[in-house]
Amino acid sequence: MKTALITMALLVVSNTFMTFAWYGHLKMQQLGWIKDWPLYCVILLSWGIALLEYCFMVPANRIGYVDNGGPFSMMQLKVVQEVITLTVFTILSVFVLSGEKLHWNHLAAFACLVGAVYFVFLPTGK
Repeated sequence: MKTALITMALLVVSNTFMTFAWYGHLKMQQLGWIKDWPLYCVILLSWGIALLEYCFMVPANRIGYVDNGGPFSMMQLKVVQEVITLTVFTILSVFVLSGEKLHWNHLAAFACLVGAVYFVFLPTGK
C-alpha cells in the first residue's frame, strides 16, 4: 500500500510539472510575462519544465512496477497515470491556468475514467 501511495504521489508531482510544461506558457503569455518570446524560446522553457516532470515520472514508474516490487502492472500504471493527468489538469485549469468551468460532459468523462480504472484492475483469469 505504501509503494502504491508513493507511486501515485510521484505521479501527481510529475503531472503537475507536465501540465505547466504543456499549458503554463499560455497563462504566462496571457499575463504578459512571455508575450513577445519567439516560439523556440517557449519550447525551450517547456522542455526545461518537462525535464522536471521526467525526474518524477521515471521513478514513479520504476517504484510502482510489479517487476520492481511495486503493486502495478504496466497497463495499470498507464491507466492510473492517465487518470492522475486529467485530474491534475482539471484542477489546475479551473483554479490556476484558465478559470474554465466544469460542465456535465466533463464529469461524464471522469466517470468513464473511473470505469477504465475499474476494468484495468479486474483479474485477467490467468
